[in-house]
Formats: sequence, structure tokens, C-alpha cells
Amino acid sequence: MTPDERFLKQPKSFWAHVRTLGQHLGYTVRNTEQIKVPTIREMRGALVELGLNANSVGTDPQPSDLGASLRAYFQHRATVLETFIQPRLMDAPDAKLLFERIQAERGPAACPLPMNKQKGDKKAPAFLTGLVNMLIEQNADGMNCNYDPRELTTITHEGAPLRTLARRVDGAFPSAVNPVAVWEIKEYYYTTTGGSRVADGVYETLLDGMELEELRQETGIEVKHYLIVDSKYTWWVCGRSYLCRILDMLHMGYVDEVLFGREVVDRLPSLVQQWVQIARARAQAPLAEPSLNPDAR
Repeated sequence: MTPDERFLKQPKSFWAHVRTLGQHLGYTVRNTEQIKVPTIREMRGALVELGLNANSVGTDPQPSDLGASLRAYFQHRATVLETFIQPRLMDAPDAKLLFERIQAERGPAACPLPMNKQKGDKKAPAFLTGLVNMLIEQNADGMNCNYDPRELTTITHEGAPLRTLARRVDGAFPSAVNPVAVWEIKEYYYTTTGGSRVADGVYETLLDGMELEELRQETGIEVKHYLIVDSKYTWWVCGRSYLCRILDMLHMGYVDEVLFGREVVDRLPSLVQQWVQIARARAQAPLAEPSLNPDAR
């Protein structure tokens, strides 16, 4: 899923309102699976209760430009979550069927197909990771991919480290040094509650996105950044508020795309083909590594 262009250029103050209102009003309608879309009156009431300036959103008959934009964003977020994302999320049985179908269609894979970290009856292939790896291998046109970087992502200039990310990512194409793309995979098929593990997954991706934003703004070097998530029970039943935050992060520009569940089968092949084109164009340049853009400093 890509962001809606209307909300990509919003200032930081817009997102401060989104977070503040989400914290105070909640992200869902209580006792339902409905995503909350606050009215201007509710936004004003929340800001007043928090001792903040409610005039920033205007009034119910006459919302400010900010208030109208907030209302439009909340409506967009709810519609996308309820009609696009929720139907694409899978739980373990559906993910297993899709994994086995793709595996049968493409034959033996040279890419890793890791097992999950569960024990006993729940021990099984990591279905989403396996799907991602097979689809990348199938569409990479023979190019290398680091499916499990055990090193920090590093961007170099003239052979020296220019930026090194704080965390290890789940995958990098074609390598963890000067990658075209990096991604995080969050599959929680056997998690019984939302909890801190899900929250950590969101905040880890946010940290990566903030570091990559700084890299892009200060050097002009772009690294594509993706988040790939699944588990209908964990993300939808228990964690709709975190799905809202993921949509916020997407529109803040901290991640280029988020792929939800079975969406990987439809979207990932074309993305990988784009990565291949970028990597090959870069390899044909005078330097096989990114060069600084002085205009971005």
C-alpha cells in the first residue's frame, strides 16, 4: 500500500495534532471494530480538555484548513483500514496455504525459508518471511539479495562509512552496504495479545525511517524502506490502534510502502523489478556507490 499524495506534504504540526487527538480520543469506536473518525466538535473538545488551543481546528460549521485536513485524513485512514487492509490480513492457516501454493508454483527455492520461533505444534515455516524471500528471488533476475543481514546497514562515500543505521533490518537488496531497498517483516501469527512486542515493531520501523529521512535530506541519497506485516488477529483484533500509527508513519514519509498480508503476492514482484533496474543503473555509473548530492546539504 502506498500513501495518499494529499497527506504526504503535511507539516510536523499536522502530525502532532493527529497523535494528540488519537491519544485522547482513541483510535477505535469502543466495543466495535470500527476505526474512529472524530468530528470537528470532538477535536475541539479534546484540545480544550488538554488545555490546548482549540481554535487551530476551527468550529463545527467553519473548520479551519487544518481542521478540514485532519477530518479528511481521519476519514481516509478509517476507509483504507476497513476496506483495503483488513481483508488482506491473514492468520496462520491462510498464510500456510498461500505459502505452500507459491512454493509449489515456483519449485525449489535457493533463498532461505526460515522456521518460526515457536515450539511444539506451532513450530512451522515463517510463512510471511518465506513468501517474501521466494517472491524476491523469483523476480530479482539473478541478482544477489541479503535475506537476513547480520550486520548494520551502511551507506558509504569514497569507501568510508557515511551513515550506519542503529538497527539490523530483516532484509536488504542487494546487500546491507549501499542497499537499494531495506525492509522489516512483522509476522505475529501465534501472538495471543497485542502488547509491547507489536509496539516495539512499529517504533523500530519508525526509528529506521527517521534515520533514512535524515540521510535523504542531508546527502540526497535515497534508500527504499518497506514494512511488511501480517496476522489478522494480532494487528486487527488486538492492534488496530497500531495499524493507525503505521498509516500515520506511511504518510509522514518514514516508510515508502507497507505491504499487508496477502498483498505481498500482488505488489512485491513489481517492486523487486524496480529495485533491479535501480541497482543495475547504479552499477553502470562511474562509481558503484552513491555519490553525495551537494544540493541536498
